Amino acid sequence: MKSAPTYYWSTFRTPAGPFSLALDPSGAVAATAFGGRARLRSRLGPGRLVRDDRRASAARRAVEAYFADPRRPFRLRLAPSGTPFRLKAWRALARIPAGRTRTYGELAAEIGGSPRAVGGAMGANPICLLLPCHRVVGSDGSLTGFAFGEAIKRRLLQAEGAIGSPRPAPRASPDPSGRGRTRPRC
Repeated sequence: MKSAPTYYWSTFRTPAGPFSLALDPSGAVAATAFGGRARLRSRLGPGRLVRDDRRASAARRAVEAYFADPRRPFRLRLAPSGTPFRLKAWRALARIPAGRTRTYGELAAEIGGSPRAVGGAMGANPICLLLPCHRVVGSDGSLTGFAFGEAIKRRLLQAEGAIGSPRPAPRASPDPSGRGRTRPRC
């Protein structure tokens, strides 16, 4: 029986609030979250979390550099865990440059899937910010589907120059099928 991996994690302050990250045993980023340990835990598979600010220092510096210059690309090893389709969707995310957005439909056309399937992949993205699901918007440009809230998504997109000054955005609406689902959350 294979034992669950150990992840090394850290939480630190950013201009958008507390940010947590977890590294796998090889030092690759396995998960991130705006928030503390509990938010991070919800984005990881089974495994043990061990706080280690020293091991996480290079990833922390990369995130801090992003907040100093949001158009600077990340240069970290990432180790997201997911299905082949989700991995394909997350690779497409990594190609969206800072200052740009894509819709769920555009990503679906790019990778061969439906907007709903892309939304599911965004909702399952374990490495927010570094795999920039905040750059994916609704077909009408609305800031939908970010697990950490519209305010953080707006702040990130404004800092990158992808959107202008703050303006109210439409609320996530129920699925038109009437089944009560809301738009996916990255």
